[in-house]
Amino acid sequence: MANKRVLHGFHAVTARLSRLPSSVLELYVAKERHDPRMTGLLKLAEQQGIRIMPVEVSRLDGLAGHLGHQGVVAVIDANKQVVALEDVLEDLTEPALLLILDGITDPHNLGACLRVADAMGVHAVIAPKDKSVGINATVSKVACGAAEVVPYIVATNLARTLRDIKDAGIWIAGTDMDTQTDLFHFDQTGPLAWVMGAEGQGMRRLTREHCDVLVSIPMFGSVESLNVSVASGICVAETRRQRVMAGEARR
Repeated sequence: MANKRVLHGFHAVTARLSRLPSSVLELYVAKERHDPRMTGLLKLAEQQGIRIMPVEVSRLDGLAGHLGHQGVVAVIDANKQVVALEDVLEDLTEPALLLILDGITDPHNLGACLRVADAMGVHAVIAPKDKSVGINATVSKVACGAAEVVPYIVATNLARTLRDIKDAGIWIAGTDMDTQTDLFHFDQTGPLAWVMGAEGQGMRRLTREHCDVLVSIPMFGSVESLNVSVASGICVAETRRQRVMAGEARR
């Protein structure tokens, strides 16, 4: 049985059509829009055999919940994006890089985290089933297509998933302001999973206890804290930088 969800905007819909066309059930487009961008999208949808329905903008407004849809709304089967951690890890050709989000409830933050994850080549984003926003239309819109390409794993039991990650030989690093280990002096060239806590509350106690190391992000200005998506971007970018430098040193 399909678990229907709405996507809107060119980035999100195009990414879904390109990566997982079988999940797109219906495509609604503004009937008066005939520009090259729309033409390209319709051509892609036709190639995939997707049902296309030109409609009035008012119909699109209703489908998208009056959010900015750019004249494009897709109804998808969300069940078809379910991914298991084992599936991700067995296909890797480099040390794992995972991003674990412990209780992110703001869809804009989750969307931004997914966008960062895609940009820095994170292999999967993991979040608990409860007390997390999950992938919705706002998340997909903010992620600009990343929500359709970055594997998103929903953990029914996050503590158990963290144990599975450890069993796979992946080091788990959490972020904390009060620790002597800082981001720039922490070796990130091996398999690594970054854990980011919820907005304003940080990691839950049980999640923190599963971390192998706690790492601080050096702050050189006057602000005392960072948005979770910004912190995620800084951490995974430093991981990528270290890996690139290590690779160049071996040549």
